[in-house]
Amino acid sequence: MTALLFVLYAVVEIAAFVGLAQLIGAGWALLVLLAVSGAGLLLLGAQGRRVFDRFRRAARGEVTAESAVADGLLVGVGSVLLFVPGLVTGVVGLLALFPPTRALLRPVLEKLSTRRFGPLPTFGPAPYRGVVVDADSGDVVDGVVVGQWYDDGHVGTKPALGSGPATDPWR
Repeated sequence: MTALLFVLYAVVEIAAFVGLAQLIGAGWALLVLLAVSGAGLLLLGAQGRRVFDRFRRAARGEVTAESAVADGLLVGVGSVLLFVPGLVTGVVGLLALFPPTRALLRPVLEKLSTRRFGPLPTFGPAPYRGVVVDADSGDVVDGVVVGQWYDDGHVGTKPALGSGPATDPWR
């Protein structure tokens, strides 16, 4: 079966190159083949960074994990297809790396993977419910309000409010 797929791949690639060479000439067809590979390699660097950024955003809970994995899968397949020699695989790899094409393919891939494997777990942090907003400065302070004051035990100073032997459970 593998040998049959390889023969089919070779026939399709040779037929595409010969057809393009007859249409525009052999030299121009070779130049198109090199241009497709070069454009794909340039696009690969930028899209690889965007995929890693999407994974970071998924870890923070800003995007769904399915979307990040689908995007990573499309960029991975596109990059592998760019390194396989041939005009057809280069064009398909370039289309898999091109952001508008990925935006069209991503929801389809998400639906297929969710149907096949189920939803992915989310790894984003749970939303924080105890946010304190300082109305005067507009600052948002992330913290917990504690009703107990701490006395550092310096001699000769006035004890802090709420501390002392009767109310301090830590003494």
